[in-house]
Amino acid sequence: MHDAKPARPAPVGSAESHVFHRFPKVTMPRAVSGEGVYIVDDGGKRYIDASGGAAVSCLGHSHPGPIRAVQEQVERLAFAHTSFFTSDAVEELADLLVEGAPGDLDRVYLVSGGSEAVETALKLARQYCVEIGQPQRHRVISRRQSYHGNTLGALGAGGNAWRRATYEPLLAPGTHIAPCYAYRDRRDDETEFEYGQRVADELEQAILQAGPETVMCFLAETVAGATLGAVPAVEGYFRRIREICDRYGVLLILDEVMAGMGRTGTLYACEQEGVAPDLVCIAKGLGAGYQPVGAVVASRRIYDGIVSGSGFFQHGHTYSGHVTACAAAVAVQRAIREENLLENVRCQGDYLATRLTERFGNHRHVGNIRGRGLFMGLELVADRASKEPFDPSFRVAARLKAAALEHGLICYPMGGVLDGQRGDHALLAPPFIVTENQVDEIVDKLDASLASVLSDIS
Repeated sequence: MHDAKPARPAPVGSAESHVFHRFPKVTMPRAVSGEGVYIVDDGGKRYIDASGGAAVSCLGHSHPGPIRAVQEQVERLAFAHTSFFTSDAVEELADLLVEGAPGDLDRVYLVSGGSEAVETALKLARQYCVEIGQPQRHRVISRRQSYHGNTLGALGAGGNAWRRATYEPLLAPGTHIAPCYAYRDRRDDETEFEYGQRVADELEQAILQAGPETVMCFLAETVAGATLGAVPAVEGYFRRIREICDRYGVLLILDEVMAGMGRTGTLYACEQEGVAPDLVCIAKGLGAGYQPVGAVVASRRIYDGIVSGSGFFQHGHTYSGHVTACAAAVAVQRAIREENLLENVRCQGDYLATRLTERFGNHRHVGNIRGRGLFMGLELVADRASKEPFDPSFRVAARLKAAALEHGLICYPMGGVLDGQRGDHALLAPPFIVTENQVDEIVDKLDASLASVLSDIS
C-alpha cells in the first residue's frame, strides 16, 4: 500500500483556499519562516521586515527567549482562567510593567490585544466614574483621524473617517478635536509651541461645549500611528492636555498600542512628554508577536475607586491574562532590558532618521519625515512645495505596499491620511535588534519601491 500523497497547500487568495482573508482578491506570498529581521516565503524569498508587521515584531522573528518561555510554560500550564487563578507569569508581567511606568500607574489589566485594551480602558473609565458618584460622566473626546482599534467601542471612540464609514450606524457618537499635526496645520505666524497650545485648547472648548460634568475621558495616541504615520506631538502639547483634564476632572487615556513598549526609545512613549496618564493602553510590542497579548495600566486612584466601591470590575474576556501569552511577554520585556535594546532603538532610530533625510529630505514627492526612535513616517505628496496630496485614484499607498514586497521589503503604507480619502504615508517600525547595515537595506529598498510606484503613476 502506497503512502497517500501529501495535500498541496492552496495558494493564498485562490479559489481553493477556505480562509476568509483580509484582502480576498489579493494573492499573497505564503510566509514559512522567520530569521531575525527577515521573513522567508515558501519560494525562499527573503523580506526585510521594516515595519514589524504593524509595529509588532520588536525582537524580530526568531528570538530564543520568548520561544523558550512559551515552550516551558505550555509544558507546565498552558491556561488558567483568571476568574479562578492568578499565575507566576501574570504577576511577573504586571510587576515589570509597573516597575517602568511613569506617575502613579500601578495596576495592570491583561488582555489579548490593542483593541481589547482600548475597550477595557473605556469601560474602566466609565465604571470608575459610576463608582465615585459621577454617573453623568460618559462622553469620550478624541482626535480627528485617530485610530484606536477595530472593535465597535474602540472604533467608535476613534476618529478615522475611512475605518468608521461602513459601521457608522453602529457606533456611539463621539466628539473629535484636531490632532497635533504641525506639518499640515501649524500657521506661518505661530511657533510650534504656540501651535501645540492652540490645538490643545480645543479640548477645553469641547469639554465646555459638552458640559464638563458629562465628559468622562480624553483618548489620544501619544504618537499618532497607523492613520497619520508616526506623528509626535509638539513640545508642551500633552502637558497642556494634562492640565485641562485635571481642571475639569476628565480622565486622560493614552493609547500606546503602537508607540509603547520601547518603540520610541523609552518604555512608555509618554515619558518623553513629561506627563503620566490615568490609563495607558499597550499591546503589539508587549509580546512582540510571540503571543497575542495587550494590557491596560491603571493609576492607583482608578484602582482604588473600583476596590472601595463595588470591588468588582464588570468586564473580562476568556483569554484575559492568558498564562502562556504572559510568559512570552515577560521574556520579551526581559530581553529588552537585559540586551539594552532601548539604547539600540535610540541609536538606530537616529541613524534611520539621518538616512531617510539624506535620501528623501529633498525628494519632490516626500513632504515630511517624522517620528521618534524606530517609529518613523514619510508623508508622500504630489507636490512638495504646496503639500498637495496625490489623487486618491492613484492608490499610492496600495501600490507602494505591493512594490515593496516585490523588492523584498515589508513596510506599512496607508492612504486617507487627511480625511479618510486623501493623503498617503509610509510607516517604518523595524525590530529593536536592527543593525546599521539593515537600516541601509531598508532605505535602499524603500527608495527603489517608491521610484517604481512614481514611474508607474507618471
